[in-house]
Amino acid sequence: MVLWAAAGLVALVLLVALEIAARRYGGVPGPITNQAREVVFPPKPGPLYGGLALMMVVLTWRQRFIALGAAVGIDAVFIGARWALDVDVPEDHFFGNGALWAMLGCAVFALTRRTGAERVLLLKGVGLGLLLVAGRKTGDTWLLITSKTRPTVLDPYVAIADHALGNPSWLAGRLLRASGPVSTHVLDLVYAQLAVAAIAVALYQLRNVAAERRFPRHHLVRTFLVIGLVGPAFYMIFPVVGPIFAYGPGTSGTGGLEWAVADLWPHTPLTISAPHPVPYDGITPRNCMPSLHTAWATAIFIHSRRGPRLLRYAGTFWLTATLCATLGFGYHYGVDLVAGVVFALTVEAALRTFDRGWDRSGLRLVAYGTAVFTVLLVSYRYLPMEMADHPWLAGPLVILSMLSVIHGYVRTTRAWEPKTVPAPRASES
Repeated sequence: MVLWAAAGLVALVLLVALEIAARRYGGVPGPITNQAREVVFPPKPGPLYGGLALMMVVLTWRQRFIALGAAVGIDAVFIGARWALDVDVPEDHFFGNGALWAMLGCAVFALTRRTGAERVLLLKGVGLGLLLVAGRKTGDTWLLITSKTRPTVLDPYVAIADHALGNPSWLAGRLLRASGPVSTHVLDLVYAQLAVAAIAVALYQLRNVAAERRFPRHHLVRTFLVIGLVGPAFYMIFPVVGPIFAYGPGTSGTGGLEWAVADLWPHTPLTISAPHPVPYDGITPRNCMPSLHTAWATAIFIHSRRGPRLLRYAGTFWLTATLCATLGFGYHYGVDLVAGVVFALTVEAALRTFDRGWDRSGLRLVAYGTAVFTVLLVSYRYLPMEMADHPWLAGPLVILSMLSVIHGYVRTTRAWEPKTVPAPRASES
């Protein structure tokens, strides 16, 4: 309970700080205001119904049907009222209020009709669902702050360092364009619906919460939230917009070339020259270093390993497709992805080590992952020319550094697994 209270206090302080920052730098409402508005105003339904699904892991099947029915019924009332009043709403904001009302209703029910462990469990479920929704709002505010407070970007440094890996974003961009519209649509769907895969894996991990009346010690939602909380801090330290923005037309057509260094991505290889910070607009998020999409997809892959075969295949597919999408759409450089994998494994190792009581093997793994991540970012920033001039040395070193963290994570976590001791054989008479 102390940990949950501490986590709630930290989350509240962060939300208040982001609310103030959003109003100061962007002149727009922050995550608290946006969340409160969705009690009445039309929201995006995906995060809210995803949060409702996570909350329902603590409910019995009868309670789940009641909560879902209430959410759908409330949404039907809101939709009817908007239709009757001829309210103009965005196409993807048509419903979702009911899910938020259902979660808030469960919180009130827990406080007024439940006591002891039952109240705590239900409040934990509500908190889990609302954290998913708040995480989305927080992320949007973080991205706004990066665009308003970082007028210059470091894309030339990352692009030059990416020569060590052979400029994979340029290659993937050309391959994706040549592969036709089907692969483009599939990868776009995978990239945009990362949260759906995460919820699927999380629901599998939390499937026994209602029966056991407790949450498992470690699950995907924790890793997702920590990655989303810590990762954006590096956007402020290392602001990067991505090749399609810095060296291409952006995602909205040729209008993005106004701020681009040059129109090169993906058709023209980037020449090696001394990098320097370049100014960029006050709208595009500086959200490339590290690639949090890659970090989240890596976390999905890790947590899907203990699931059934179909879930393991899905986790592998989602990670592979996410890597292809981030490069092929020009959202990230290759070195971003390497940093994202190392970052995800370090966060995952830290959470599992915390659960084990900070033993020596876990601390060693976390320290090593942190050191590798730091060296990678420092190298991208201060040694890009050296990396580009010696690709056959720098490229393998970058990949080997990532593989060493993967190897250390696999070896350490396998050692943590409980050892099965064979039953003693009965003595022969």
